[in-house]
Amino acid sequence: MPEKIVRARLDDESRLALRMLVRTGMTESEAVRTALVEAAAARGTDAALRAECERMMANPDQVAHTMQVRREMDEARAPWPD
Repeated sequence: MPEKIVRARLDDESRLALRMLVRTGMTESEAVRTALVEAAAARGTDAALRAECERMMANPDQVAHTMQVRREMDEARAPWPD
């Protein structure tokens, strides 16, 4: 598989993050590749969760059921100590 070389100017936050990842034993290249894959996975998870919430909110029966469960849980919870 052909490799693609990417250049980036790191700001302070990125530089610190890279240093932290390298301290775990990764090379800089491994750290950057890992960070890119993890960031993409996190965004995919966020998008999937957002889509699921939008789907559920579009269903009035689901919203009513969720609100009923929330009311029941509120009633069942222990009082918060003062």
